[in-house]
Amino acid sequence: MDELIKVIDKNGLIVAFLLVGLLTWLTDIFSKRVLNSRIPGSAIAIFMALFFGYLGGVLANGEKGLADLKLFQGLSLLGGSMFRDFAIVATALGASYILIKRSGLLGLVSLVLGIAVFFVSGVVLAWILGYRDAVSLCTIGAGACTYIVGPVTGGALGASSEVIALSIGTGVIKTIAVTILTPMFAKKTGLDNPGAAMAFGGIMGTSSGVAAGLAATDPKLVPYGAVTATFYTGLGCLLSPSLFYLLLNAWLG
Repeated sequence: MDELIKVIDKNGLIVAFLLVGLLTWLTDIFSKRVLNSRIPGSAIAIFMALFFGYLGGVLANGEKGLADLKLFQGLSLLGGSMFRDFAIVATALGASYILIKRSGLLGLVSLVLGIAVFFVSGVVLAWILGYRDAVSLCTIGAGACTYIVGPVTGGALGASSEVIALSIGTGVIKTIAVTILTPMFAKKTGLDNPGAAMAFGGIMGTSSGVAAGLAATDPKLVPYGAVTATFYTGLGCLLSPSLFYLLLNAWLG
């Protein structure tokens, strides 16, 4: 047993890939044989991963989920920002330029609409929570766009660590919701073609949530959603601490 633990400890990343693959395989079988594919296996796998992450965090009294347990330390690397960003960029490169060009105006409109709607929603949430200064409102509003835009905006404006943490939490909740709900409502909303996927990525914005949700819906749509979702993050980081902050400052007097 000691030798097995040593092998696992030295090959943490390989073990992480094995665990994710095993979870995906088992949930796919469960979806097909038990649920008749009513709920995609990928969606079930995402839900189970969140559950196991919570369980690992509770057992280890940590903040990294299963990665807090020694046997599963490789998950912290596999689930880290490096692999996430690499996967998103690599996926976006698989998109067809011709189809992107055809959906150019649609993608632009969805970007502007998505950022504006979620930013305003975040500001309203911050106002309900009792925040009245432009810095806090802008930071939490940016967090509602994505959990990356929030801390970037908060750092640029000098927001408190408490407000930045709240903006990250807001963005994480949005990501989880997009990930789980996308495959459930895809057919009802017509999310079945590259144009719709680009509009969806532009409106939702959260790159990891959009990529995971579309992967559970139809893997062929992932590159198109990833393209606009990636632009969404960049545009949000540009607009939130500048134009949106100035507008909030002017509104608050």
